[in-house]
Amino acid sequence: MKTRIAKFISDSGIASRRGAEDLIAHGHVSVNGEIITTPVFFVESNDVVMVDGKRISRHGETVLYAFHKPINTMTTTRDPLGRRTIYDVLPDGYKNLKYIGRLDYKTTGLLLMTNDGMLARRMTLPSSHIARTYLATVSNIDEHGLTRATRGVTVDGVRYRPMQIVHVSDNVLRVTVDEGKKNEIRIVLRACGCPVIKLHRISFGPIELGNLSVGKIRKIEQKTIDALIKTL
Repeated sequence: MKTRIAKFISDSGIASRRGAEDLIAHGHVSVNGEIITTPVFFVESNDVVMVDGKRISRHGETVLYAFHKPINTMTTTRDPLGRRTIYDVLPDGYKNLKYIGRLDYKTTGLLLMTNDGMLARRMTLPSSHIARTYLATVSNIDEHGLTRATRGVTVDGVRYRPMQIVHVSDNVLRVTVDEGKKNEIRIVLRACGCPVIKLHRISFGPIELGNLSVGKIRKIEQKTIDALIKTL
């Protein structure tokens, strides 16, 4: 089966589709020893594709899952303090998956899991600007502070990008961020006079938690994965 060269490179995990086209245009790609300078080129499984003199190959099928992380679990493979991790909760058959980003010990909700380490890295780069949306239950509402958060703030010398904040109820906010700094919602809202007492992620990019039960996992459709990869 023939595959367009840019897709082949993208599937290898070393570059996005646009990045692959740039590599091709600048003469970094060869097929069977011949430099390729146009993305309108197709390869087959037995062709030798090289980027900067190194042979590449396609990954197996990239899979992506939505997992509903319970409270009081660590997003790590092993915790030195012996606390329960997500891998203690994941059903058998899914424990080899990699997590995409982290949710802290007390934060619940949507955690994406994949078999593709390169995809996991690309999705968590600040430059990817993938929106993550949370429901934040706070102990106090300070409207002036929330306005500051929507404009971007600096806390302890760290600059945080503007947040999108919508009131859901008296003390529940829908907060959307696109940078992914560690504990940013808790840090920013506390600094703005709205300390978080409960945090729950409901979406990551185009993927929503929906009605997935706590501790359960759901496979994401391939068309959604393909669309997501194209944005990176």
